[in-house]
Amino acid sequence: MNTSDDDAKNWIKIFTLKPQEEIESIIAEHDAAPHLRLVQKALAKDITIRTHSEEAYETAIKTSEFLFGNGSLEFLNNLDHDAVLEVFEGIPQFQVAKADLAAGINILDLLAVQTQVFPSKGEARKMLQGGGVSINREKATDIEDSITDNHLVNNKYIVAQRGKKNYYLIIAD
Repeated sequence: MNTSDDDAKNWIKIFTLKPQEEIESIIAEHDAAPHLRLVQKALAKDITIRTHSEEAYETAIKTSEFLFGNGSLEFLNNLDHDAVLEVFEGIPQFQVAKADLAAGINILDLLAVQTQVFPSKGEARKMLQGGGVSINREKATDIEDSITDNHLVNNKYIVAQRGKKNYYLIIAD
């Protein structure tokens, strides 16, 4: 949850059903290690579980770990298509033909021609050579690489990353 410590401390008292002692304990632990953002995490967990479900909370945690940490793409294998789209809601998505991937697509063509991850092959080339591109969390640096159906997660998805924070979902149909 992206909120200040002071706001989170107030909100956990207002918006959760936790007992006062538990809230005080969470705040004390948070004050001892504010960088762990324990109040924000406890608040987000409580609200997500009560509003949606435990399963939705677990999916949100795995998504956050993937997008902002070192989480694995393996969790996508357990989700249906609608759930994957929900996980990647707000992230640009592109369609490619599965048959094209079976034959192999040059990484520059995939990222700049078949999708608009990059506006041009030149920009894609520079970012690749500079180590600023990842395919399914693996750094890609070779402009001659071919992306194939072997790269598909859950036999349908490729997650491209440009820089540190720009993610793209490529869906093979």
